[in-house]
Amino acid sequence: NLKIILILFFGLFLSCEKIAKQESIEMNWRKFNLDLPKGIKIFEGINKDIPLRAWVAEIDISNPNVKVKILSSNDFDRCETPQQFLNNNNNARIVINGGYFIRDKNPTKHVGLLKTHGNLEEAASHSVYRDGIRYYINRGAFGIMKNGSVDISWCSTKNDSIFYWDQPLENRPGFPIGSLSFEDSKFWDVVNALHAGPVLIYNKKIKVTVEEEVFFNTPVAGVQPRSAIGYTDDNKIIMMVVDGRQQISRGVYLEELAILMDQFNCIEALNLDGGGSSAIVADDRLINRPVGRSSQREIMSAIGIFYSN
Repeated sequence: NLKIILILFFGLFLSCEKIAKQESIEMNWRKFNLDLPKGIKIFEGINKDIPLRAWVAEIDISNPNVKVKILSSNDFDRCETPQQFLNNNNNARIVINGGYFIRDKNPTKHVGLLKTHGNLEEAASHSVYRDGIRYYINRGAFGIMKNGSVDISWCSTKNDSIFYWDQPLENRPGFPIGSLSFEDSKFWDVVNALHAGPVLIYNKKIKVTVEEEVFFNTPVAGVQPRSAIGYTDDNKIIMMVVDGRQQISRGVYLEELAILMDQFNCIEALNLDGGGSSAIVADDRLINRPVGRSSQREIMSAIGIFYSN
């Protein structure tokens, strides 16, 4: 199949060539016409020069009919496609992929914090090994409060409680922080939350904490298909996917993803799982093309937008 060969060739080309990181990106955003309720909009952005294709869902959570929830799979292997997440949850209108997961575990294991419906399904990982060194971490997470408002912060768990910090631990490659202290943390009163990372925007400023959260020397730090979530000061949630590994869209660095999220006036924004998992389903169909295909990879967690009259 010539199409598959071209996708594989282009992916190999990207992995071998050092791609220039863009300092600014013009995306020519336009509204994408879908049959969605009031308060939910989809935009498509294209840059043919880089090249990039991206989609954004803008959701007004000040609308009392709109709710955001974090979802986890109830399937036998703890994984399902974004379309299955949408089909299996009444009144779901948009689903985007969520946090990282380890597929070769049985059942599938979520990487870091996962809390849904008030239940802590997976505690945070307090440390990771990178290049033979242990690094303590408080990675970026997306949380939903009891009143439906949302937050993004660096967090970890202690017993069954979640705590957040105003800053990540100051890790650097080869120079780890020696412990995770909860003395400077505060209780994070969220009913839904998931770890992903790194944080892209914090306090209205681009702040990509890839080193602090110890994502260096991993595929997370390269040019990839991407997903992200953020929110604005006028109660809008921003969900973004950027296609990659294809001729019409190369994917983006984390810093470039932050630039794109900043174009939608995010106060805070978080990188989600990417690569072949990067997908958004809206109006009962897949909107983007993960790594150039119309098929969807099964994932363990997702973020859903619900609408009910």
